[in-house]
Amino acid sequence: MNTEPTHEDTVTKVLEALESIRPFLVNDGGDIELINVLDGKVLVKLHGNCNGCPMSFSTIKLGVETTIKQYAPEILVVESVN
Repeated sequence: MNTEPTHEDTVTKVLEALESIRPFLVNDGGDIELINVLDGKVLVKLHGNCNGCPMSFSTIKLGVETTIKQYAPEILVVESVN
């Protein structure tokens, strides 16, 4: 029996994770968009006040990546694209 999550399962879990943190980003005048999930990597794009914010690296690593890994442990890294 294959216990590895399917790609669709992983994408669903990543989207759920993003929905759980979206209110915090929106509260700061920003938002986040899922660009792609591929081989353990999640690509996201920050919008609004979050895009280009000096704290955006910390937001991605400490907030977004940590939350996504809680929902989808198969994810290894989260990166932001411009």
